[in-house]
Amino acid sequence: MASTAELTFAPLGGVGEIGMNLSIYGLGNNHQRSWLAVDLGVSFGNEEHLPGIDVIMPDIAFLQKERKNLVGLVLTHAHEDHFGAIIDLWPRLQCPIYATKFSAALFEAKCASERNPPVIPVTVVESGGRIDVGPFNVEFIPVAHSIPESHALAIRTDAGIVLHTGDWKIDPTPIIGKPTDEKRLRELGDEGVLALVGDSTNAVREGRSPSEQEVAKNITELVKAAKGRVAVTTFASNVSRLRAVADAARAAGREVVVVGRAMERVVQVARETGYLDGMGAFRGADLYGQFPPDKVLALCTGSQGEPRAALSRIANDDHPQVTLNRGDTVIFSSRTIPGNEKAVGAIINGLVTQGIEVITDRDAMVHVSGHPRRDELRDMISWVKPQLLIPVHGEALHLSEHARLARACGVPKVLVCKNGDLVRLAPGDPAIVDTLPAGRIYKDGNLFESDKARAVIERRRLSFAGCALVSIVLTENGELADDPVVELIGIPELNGAGEDIADNVFDIAVAAVENLPRARRRDPDAVAESVRRAVRSGIAEQWGKKTICTVHVLVV
Repeated sequence: MASTAELTFAPLGGVGEIGMNLSIYGLGNNHQRSWLAVDLGVSFGNEEHLPGIDVIMPDIAFLQKERKNLVGLVLTHAHEDHFGAIIDLWPRLQCPIYATKFSAALFEAKCASERNPPVIPVTVVESGGRIDVGPFNVEFIPVAHSIPESHALAIRTDAGIVLHTGDWKIDPTPIIGKPTDEKRLRELGDEGVLALVGDSTNAVREGRSPSEQEVAKNITELVKAAKGRVAVTTFASNVSRLRAVADAARAAGREVVVVGRAMERVVQVARETGYLDGMGAFRGADLYGQFPPDKVLALCTGSQGEPRAALSRIANDDHPQVTLNRGDTVIFSSRTIPGNEKAVGAIINGLVTQGIEVITDRDAMVHVSGHPRRDELRDMISWVKPQLLIPVHGEALHLSEHARLARACGVPKVLVCKNGDLVRLAPGDPAIVDTLPAGRIYKDGNLFESDKARAVIERRRLSFAGCALVSIVLTENGELADDPVVELIGIPELNGAGEDIADNVFDIAVAAVENLPRARRRDPDAVAESVRRAVRSGIAEQWGKKTICTVHVLVV
């Protein structure tokens, strides 16, 4: 007898954007559904647009409300944009977590590096294994990516099978780990796949993503040709790349020195889980200075221009143990994530100014993407033969191009959605049937703020328009008891005529008080608002920007 349960899907992060991935699948009816969450990641703040915000996480208000029906959280892999929000948000959910060995070990190491982290149990699942999570049966199908143990998830329900690809590519010659399991995916296609929810990151790029083996070959040649010291920076989680760099160092007779806490943590986990078996010991940064320039290679964090990461400190000659000089070489074995261009450019310019040779993916194939290009997307569709394709993990252009490709490949139904859309997958035609709460949570120091929080909005305004503070002391009769006190923060000292803006603001504040009718001067709120408007208008007239203005009125 056919199931009457409705199978639904909703992205709460990761659609219309790259990063902050959180997807949920529901099985049941309008009165009660069991929910399965897939991934719980972060994206990172940009100082220009979100000053003071380091980490951005998906709003989980809906899952908190449905907490008793949340049967589990399953992780596709251990990149920050897929598991980076767990430590902060899991205490609000307290659901079971399922991950394979490497992801679980890296998560444990991440927790150990935090101050007073919550105790978060993780159930380890074998790569290729199947588990029951409430009414969902989940199979972990190995796929190639830029971190060990990435998996597509075959989610089986009475209403049909969904393939949630996670991040993947087709790499027949990965340096470590298993290639994408074409055989298993073809078998799944023969079994019948209701929906494919798929990675769209490289949907605008024709062809195929090159193999990690090609990158390894090029890095080896570059390291052998280098004359002085060599530093390589890459994503710390890319263990294949770490191994390739270590092989290149060994071929050139160089010792590998690991520089940066994130890199040290991943190296430790990779050794514990067997992904660096057969590699000699790496050295700590404290031993860097003991090796001749042509006998050392520094493996550094900081490929994205992070200000306190190893490479940034090295470029600023601010690292206590590692230095580079004219004639040395730095290889950026990475791509610059959109939004980080200025920070990375500043480091590259700093290195070049010092006479250091910088090699990026513009100069040689020293990096390849971990995501599928269009021919790989076509392969996945031909193997799986989905009745429906939903593009995720991409900005609007990526989603649109993935959808167009799927239609050209003959996928019967294609649906593009956005964060918060509740999509009915079965029974019947797929459709967006509801909207769930979806938004962003900002991690602001130790606090968590809504993306509409006043503090974040005001801080953004402060960053480009400064602040004027005015203190007024009045008698009970509404007369000025003393001169106003003016303090300007982030506002120029002189206007275009060379006049002191603070002196002008003082005069504007006095005039605003004295021009008020005497009866209104006895109302502190009226005085404060009058002065605020006058000062803000006066500064705008002199500077051309509308600043934040705060007025305090004291009656004595």
